[in-house]
This record gives sequence, C-alpha cells and structure tokens, in this order.
Amino acid sequence: MTSHFDNRGVVYKGPGEVAVESIAFPELAIGKRKCNHGVILRVLTTNICGSDQHMVRGRTTAEAGLVLGHEITGQIIECGSDVEFLHPGDVVSVPFNIACGRCRNCKEGNTGICLNVNPSRPGAAYGYVDMGGWVGGQAEYVMVPYADFNLLKFPDPEQAMEKIKDLTLLSDIFPTGFHGCVTAGVGPGSTVYIAGAGPVGLAAAAAAHLLGAACVIVGDMVTDRLNQAKSFGCETIDLREEGDMADKLEVILGEREVDAFVDCVGFEAHACGCNHGQEAPATVLNSAMQITRAGGQIGIPGLYVTEDPGATDDAAKVGALSMRFGLGWAKSHSFHTGQCPVMKYHRPLMQAILFDKVKIADAVNVQMITMDQAPEGYADFDGGAAKKFVIDPHGSVKA
Repeated sequence: MTSHFDNRGVVYKGPGEVAVESIAFPELAIGKRKCNHGVILRVLTTNICGSDQHMVRGRTTAEAGLVLGHEITGQIIECGSDVEFLHPGDVVSVPFNIACGRCRNCKEGNTGICLNVNPSRPGAAYGYVDMGGWVGGQAEYVMVPYADFNLLKFPDPEQAMEKIKDLTLLSDIFPTGFHGCVTAGVGPGSTVYIAGAGPVGLAAAAAAHLLGAACVIVGDMVTDRLNQAKSFGCETIDLREEGDMADKLEVILGEREVDAFVDCVGFEAHACGCNHGQEAPATVLNSAMQITRAGGQIGIPGLYVTEDPGATDDAAKVGALSMRFGLGWAKSHSFHTGQCPVMKYHRPLMQAILFDKVKIADAVNVQMITMDQAPEGYADFDGGAAKKFVIDPHGSVKA
C-alpha cells in the first residue's frame, strides 16, 4: 500500500467557471466496496476535451463540484490485489470509456456502452455528467478500475515519456477521430469532409490521411483552426462565407459530393454564412446528408445529448433535432453514432506513433500547461484556440 499524498484537481464550479482545488486522494474502492481490480495512477498528462467544454458552458445537467477530466495518461503507483498483469512503475494510457470486460457489450468490443459501470445508462467515463459518477482525471492522482482490461501499457517507459505529447492523445481524441473516419468508410482514395477543426476534427483529419484518403477537406469558422488543418495537407472551407456547400466542394474536387463525412462538431453547431453566429444544432447532420454521395457513410463522433438546458428551442433541450432524414434514407446513407470504443483502436494507433507513422501532436497542436493554468486553458479553448491543451500536473514532461 502506498502512503497517501496531497491531491489536487480541476473542479467544475458552475457555468463558465472551473477552479483548481484540493480533492481527496483516490482509494482502491467503489463506494464502500473494495476495488481489488483497480490501480492508482500518478497522472502524467491529462487533456482538456471539447466534451468538457459542453459542461463548463452550462450546456449539460452537470452539478457543481464535479472533478473534470477523462483523457488520462499516468504511471501506476499502487495495484489492487486482483491486478495480475500490471505493476507499479508501468506507464499506461487510460481509455476514457470505463469498461468491465465482463458484460455482453464489452465482450463484443463495444466498450463505450459497458452495461456494468453506470447504474443509469450504458457506458461510463471519468469526470463526466451522467456517466456513472466516476472521479475525473484532471488531477494529480486518480483511481482506474478493471485495470488489467482497460489500461494500455506502453512497452518502454522512457520511450513513452519522449513521445508523451503524442501518446497522451490515445485516451480519447486520436481514437475518436480515427473511429469517426472508420465508421464513415474512409479508405485509400476516399474523398472526405471533416466538419469542425477543433482537436477531434484535426485528429480525424490526421486519421483520414493515415487511412489513405485522397483528399481531406475540413470546414470551420475559426481562421487559426483552418490554418492548422492546412499545415498538414488538408483543404479547407471557411463556413463563415456565403455560398452552397456543394459549390465549394466542386471547386476543390471537381465533384459536388464526398465519399465520407465525419461530424466532429455535435449539438452546439452553428449555421453557416451570414447566420454563422446563430445556433442550428442539426445543421451539420443535414449538411452531411446533402453532400455525401448516395451509398456513402456518415461518422458522428461529435457529441449529441439527451438534455441540453441551454438549447435555443424546447425540442433541442431534450435532444430532438429537425433533421431532413428522408434525404439520408433516399440516398441509402449509413449513420454511425456514439462514443468511440477506444480499446478497439488504441494499441494500433500507439504503434503508429511509436514507429513515426503519424505526428498527431503536431496535427492537433498540443500545448502543455500546468495544473494552475487549467482555468486559463479552458477559457482559451472556449475562445476557439487552435490548440489541444494538455495539463502536466507534476511537471513531468520536458519542454
């Protein structure tokens, strides 16, 4: 048993406010029950996610006091008595989905909708509203359950630290972007449209290149983000400009539709052109049906919620969107939704990083910050910064 240390975490205080506060040191327990299958991690890196921003903006039912953070990379300092294949000192990536490894869905590889880790619905995550009440990992230390099943051990701790800025992205956004492309059918020679150039959109664009896409087009409303997409070979569309999307695609492709469409925006989408300041939560989904070829696939890793108290209309407040679904049906589109099952992808993507087949940290523009800088990082991210903020709680990462 390790002796307890002080612990700090990033805490949601209410709409628009987070603070770094002292929090309890994690225990190998789930409620009052001993968690012998868990480990305690010293957090090496923990990332700020766009999904966190939905809560911080007050667009979910998250309650004040929630310790945030579901993108975690750490070093094991204590193992429960049932942990067989991991040991103190191992450096590991933590999938944001918490999965038991025992239920039907986990055994089928659908770890994003585990049936045993959340009493209210399938699927759980660290530090997230309605996802089981698990303590988040934007902290100095965190407990991870079902460790042998969930954790990805890096083969060489020293090599892992050298590539930590890339490997930290394996907990969520790189697999999520990759999953969006896989479910959209991206492959060699594909033409792909990525909606949104936030970190997940940029990760999806990098994933599309890794999968062999012929042309990757990224749409966004923030100039810096569009420039970031251009920096690694993407075509871009500024959605603030007037004009029909099909016309804009034709200028780039010579065709008015793409083979694959990936929605990396989600429910806080805005209209395009002169109305780009107005929320239009179904606009990306409707655009997807408009500009994806007949028989094409649409990957939707962008988050959609069942409750949105900040929505502009009553229907959207309960997740009911005005979609032109008949168009998608007429074009025989396939729609793929839900959380990414990270474990389906994290080992092969780790290999791609370790063997220098992808520079994912460069693609999403990783910026390291301290724990105390987390509130500033949240504010900058909300302002549209073309960066992926990664918190280094202990000053472990070399510049």
